This record gives sequence, structure tokens and C-alpha cells, in this order.
Amino acid sequence: MYCRNCGKEAHPQAAACLSCGLLPKNGANFCQNCASPTRPQDQVCAKCAAKLIFVAKEDARSKLAAGLLGIFLGGLGVHRFYLGFIGIGILQITVTLITFGLGSIWGFIEGILILAGTINKDAQGQPLKE
Repeated sequence: MYCRNCGKEAHPQAAACLSCGLLPKNGANFCQNCASPTRPQDQVCAKCAAKLIFVAKEDARSKLAAGLLGIFLGGLGVHRFYLGFIGIGILQITVTLITFGLGSIWGFIEGILILAGTINKDAQGQPLKE
């Protein structure tokens, strides 16, 4: 579940978002003030008359792009950097250098796993788009 106001992950049973203090609700169809359902075309909440805040979510990462980056540049960890896993990307570069290129098999296999759907989320937990 993500906070409608700040977009950060919120605990499902939380009374308010720990980051911004507003009521967390799934998606963009809830008032940030009273948490009542709203329609996408509404500018103000019908229940409490609060002006609705619309937060643009980050674009989802492409599964195809991540998979192809893993297959062709996996030894350099490019697919992991693309998905936001910076530490693992650096580790993949290090393993590839230490093993004189043999460690690139790791990235190649991960590229296949991404395309197969086994690895299907980025570092923020967002699902990869098709």
C-alpha cells in the first residue's frame, strides 16, 4: 500500500503515513484529507471539500529493457542499475573483473529470469511493466 500524498510505502494498518502524516490509501482514488473515495475527474472531495492532490508516480521500469540489458550487458550490472539495485550492480562489475569476464554469466542468467518473469520488481518494489 502506498500513501496517496507522498507516494511512499505505508503499512496497511497505519492510521496515517509515517512520512507525511496523511491517511494512506491504495491508488489515487481517495481523498488525502478524509480518505473517502473520489472519482478521477474530481478536483475537490465531495465529502469534505478538500482540494485533491494528484501525485505523479514514477514510471514503471520495462521488463523487456531490463531483460535485454541483463543478457547483453549483465556482466557490467547495467540491468541492476536500471532497476535501482546499485549495490548488486557494483558487485556484478566486481565479480566480472575478478573472474576475468566469467562472472558475466550471472548477469546473463538474470536477464533471462527477468524476461521469464521470475524477477519482476524494481528496487522500490514496483512491478515491471510489460
